[in-house]
Amino acid sequence: MSSTSRQKNKSLGQSETNPVGTGQRVALVLHPEIKRPLNHSSNGRKAKQTRSAEAQLAEAVSLCEAIELELVFAQVFTISNPKPATLIGSGHIEQIASVIELHEVELVVVNHSLTPIQQRNLEKKLHTKVIDRTGLILEIFGARAATKEGTLQVELAALTYQRSRLVRSWTHLERQRGGLGFIGGPGESQLEIDRRLISERIVRLKRDLEKVRRTRDLQRSARKRVPYPIVSLVGYTNAGKSSLFNRLTGAGVFVKDMLFATLDPSMKLLQLPGGKKVILSDTVGFVSDLPHELVDAFRATLEEVLQADVLVHVSDISSEFHAEEQRDVDAVISDLWELDDDEVINDSDKVPPLISAWNKMDLLSGEDLEDLTDRQGRSTNTALISAEEGTGVSFVVQLIEKILSGRDQVLQIDLPYEDGKSLSWFYDHGTVLERNDGETVIGLTVQLDPIAHQRAILLAEKEALRLF
Repeated sequence: MSSTSRQKNKSLGQSETNPVGTGQRVALVLHPEIKRPLNHSSNGRKAKQTRSAEAQLAEAVSLCEAIELELVFAQVFTISNPKPATLIGSGHIEQIASVIELHEVELVVVNHSLTPIQQRNLEKKLHTKVIDRTGLILEIFGARAATKEGTLQVELAALTYQRSRLVRSWTHLERQRGGLGFIGGPGESQLEIDRRLISERIVRLKRDLEKVRRTRDLQRSARKRVPYPIVSLVGYTNAGKSSLFNRLTGAGVFVKDMLFATLDPSMKLLQLPGGKKVILSDTVGFVSDLPHELVDAFRATLEEVLQADVLVHVSDISSEFHAEEQRDVDAVISDLWELDDDEVINDSDKVPPLISAWNKMDLLSGEDLEDLTDRQGRSTNTALISAEEGTGVSFVVQLIEKILSGRDQVLQIDLPYEDGKSLSWFYDHGTVLERNDGETVIGLTVQLDPIAHQRAILLAEKEALRLF
């Protein structure tokens, strides 16, 4: 068992018997359980919490593990009267300070949103670096983003968050911002210089991301010319989306048992048993209280979800908080469809059909597994699976094919024998249900998805083909 795992449930005030590992940043995790919430929040809304305080602390610990922090303590603080200046009271601050001194803690992670004033005041009193939940998630995203697009999105989110704080928390972003450190004009303070440089960088990043979005729009237009439906895998982080993606496509996407293992979207063509081809998309995992800055900055990535014809919600059925995680994902999906009215992102104003894939059934046994098997049998679009072992994955494919086939339309058409190009097109883009070879024409009965059906009608008009 790792040092971090051993220390998950340690309370403040207990001594540490194991030496802190070298090469890792020593950290302390606190979860404030607010009995009377402050009037501010990181995203302008009051988050509705369904998990226990201990569960939220456990998730914060997992987030810290994702960037390999060496945790020496993790504890829940019950706060009945939040302090506007520091969030937590002086007694708790003294207790934390003693632990920081004892274990030479370099970083305090507060699993709650902190105002810039609260963050700065806590740092002054504790004499160490302090970040909140948003800062922690930004750190993870910064460490994981691999593509140019992902890097731009992370930097935009971090700088938007950093602008009001002007604290150099993200060393990876400092490296990205090399070349911005030119001398300001006469009379500028360092604070003014930092604020100006950050604002200028944000403008450039938004311009670069707009180019990325235009490129993705062109890619989508190209896909529509080859009308393959899009199936997006969505779900809570570490639910097993990438494992299912690899199982279905053999793509070899990075998989690891940690939060936010996948940040950059992956797409691959998948042929269903009936012959229909779809584009399967693996997306970033969701998490409770996803920072507002990330929802905006990762808009280009999340648009893949908005363009989907079918959503496959992959969830960890073995998780103690399975129901809560499902609700969190459903809330994020709903939020994505409640965008500005003047921005038309999806052709439909409704969330596409959703398949529930209950993953990690291999971790269950006995009555739990029997109960879930019974529940699956009573549900229309639910599959109990193990992406790791491959169990039940074929049923997910069947459900995808069933949903897509339900949207298809049947078309009858006569083709001249010499029109081999059109004949080939119908075989490539539809399912030929019946073929009658007459004396002068070939009669086809073809099943087509909605996009291919529209293109077939245009093709018939252009080539003067006979439709029935």
